[in-house]
Amino acid sequence: MNSPAPPDPSEELPGKGKGRAEAPTEHTPLLAGQSSSNEEIPSPTTEHTRRLLRSRLTMVFFVSLSLCIGVFVLLALLAWSYAAKVSKISPDDVVRDGLILRGPDRVDVVNITSSGELWLSIDARLGVDAGAVVGMNSDQEGASLLGDLWRCVGRWGVRRLGRVTVTLSMIDIMSEADPSTILASVNPSPLTVPLTVNPPNDVSWLTHVPMLVLVRPNNDTSTLIEFMRNAWRDESIDIRAKTAQALIQGGSLNEKSWRNRLHQKFFDINTSVHLPIPSLPGLPHPGPKVPFPSVQELVTLKSFSISSESNHLAIRAAATIIDPAPPTFNLTSPSIPFIVSLPSNSSRPPIPVASVSTAPFTLTHPNISLDISGTVLPLASDASSTLSSFLSRYLSKQSNPILISSPLIPNLALETVFPPPNPPPCILRNVTIKDMKIKPGTTFLASGTVYARIVLPKGIDVDMVVSRVLPDVLVFDGEVPESFQSPPTEPPLPDPLPEKAFGHIRPDDWLKSLSAPDESDEGEGAVYVVTAKIVDVPLEVLPGRQKEFSNFVSKVVFSTDGAIAGILGTAAVAAKVVGLPFSGPNGEMELFGLPFKGSVRVGKKSMLRSTTSHLFSPPP
Repeated sequence: MNSPAPPDPSEELPGKGKGRAEAPTEHTPLLAGQSSSNEEIPSPTTEHTRRLLRSRLTMVFFVSLSLCIGVFVLLALLAWSYAAKVSKISPDDVVRDGLILRGPDRVDVVNITSSGELWLSIDARLGVDAGAVVGMNSDQEGASLLGDLWRCVGRWGVRRLGRVTVTLSMIDIMSEADPSTILASVNPSPLTVPLTVNPPNDVSWLTHVPMLVLVRPNNDTSTLIEFMRNAWRDESIDIRAKTAQALIQGGSLNEKSWRNRLHQKFFDINTSVHLPIPSLPGLPHPGPKVPFPSVQELVTLKSFSISSESNHLAIRAAATIIDPAPPTFNLTSPSIPFIVSLPSNSSRPPIPVASVSTAPFTLTHPNISLDISGTVLPLASDASSTLSSFLSRYLSKQSNPILISSPLIPNLALETVFPPPNPPPCILRNVTIKDMKIKPGTTFLASGTVYARIVLPKGIDVDMVVSRVLPDVLVFDGEVPESFQSPPTEPPLPDPLPEKAFGHIRPDDWLKSLSAPDESDEGEGAVYVVTAKIVDVPLEVLPGRQKEFSNFVSKVVFSTDGAIAGILGTAAVAAKVVGLPFSGPNGEMELFGLPFKGSVRVGKKSMLRSTTSHLFSPPP
């Protein structure tokens, strides 16, 4: 058997003497043999090193602090210099040197209030050359190095800012010639305006900016019209804008950033705006010797119709307005109501006769098309003469003065004319006197049945009943000469008397009549046949025309077929129009001065044989 190995004498027995020291390893401390008293006392070299490090750190701190303070002071001085520069800028400087506005390119009428206020949505191209206003564009460099550095930093700051929000109080627009009169008040919404430096020479850098504006025009229409006339004469719109306060704040509206800390307020701002009036399509060039265009020069009535519908008269029309705006300008408008009134010949106010409104419309070139519809308004009994005069002139191929106003713009009334139908109408047609008889006596008396067709102009399709007529007739020997076609005017007898005219017939009072609808041809309105009996109405032989009268009687007596008597004159007609809310006598409307021309054949049977001899010489 093998015996166990003897113990190694190098191993230390527990509790017995000292063992051999362990061999040093990589974990053995280098100063393991030093006493603790040596560790607590620093050497002179270590203390010096610490003091040197502390001194250097202190120096670095103070140098850094000084640099920071210097940079801060420099930035503060730069900011102060920019602020001082900006504080000296007036609104006129911005408008003159920096503000670039093109347009508006589009205007939408969002709403028109009952008080005449306009809510407009405007789209324009806008930009502000901040470099030109403050003086920091590159084309202004070269004077000094510090100045160039100042401008360079300023341009960087403008680019970082990028935009500002402008909030204006109510803006009053006044004529520069009369600043005491406010033409309109404008309340704009806050507007974000883009800023730039070193812009190109074209307008490509402008930004499309939408804005919502409330406009309150002056209710004094005479002031507005006078201003427009003066602007047309001077070839320029010269206005002054005034606002109590303007707040300019960095950044966009409702933006939360460092930009909002930059703001500037201006108070009591007054600035002038001069806009030359260019040549407008369809209008003469403005100038002192060119009158301001009238409404009838701007508006053309293309079609007009009126018809009976249930218990009212419906109006429909189409019109065009010259569009003076450039082709790039767009506008949309909602329906606009109007009141059409007739001026009274007396001191009474104008008489409203129709309420109409336009359909929503947009601008088109060269003319704006308007579709108009509405109804005839209830008419007072004292309006009969004015309305009758209007219709009589209209049906007699004459234009009528009218007033156009809108409840949206109080006190605004534009004077214009309502044109007659084109082609001119011939209302009374096929006029004759059937079964005409003439008998002598103290005066010659005529009897018979007046027959006529009433043909209303195209587009006038109304239901009516003609109850009374009052003719005023000149009687001719033969057909009415072509050289004389105009009917007699007041006084009843024309001067000089027309050739071949020998007689005059005019009843002392209205003649009762009967009417019935008749078939109408293409291009005509409603047609009615009207008849009225005349019994023993005096036939007045015209002064100095006894010879013509005798010649006519000779033809009647000795001719187999009798003789032709031409008739020319005017007639008054009383009619009740269905749907016309007219409170006159029996609801009738009287029309005067309707011209007519016709003829009648008078035969032997038209003369009483027992009195034929009296016809050769008129009564004394």
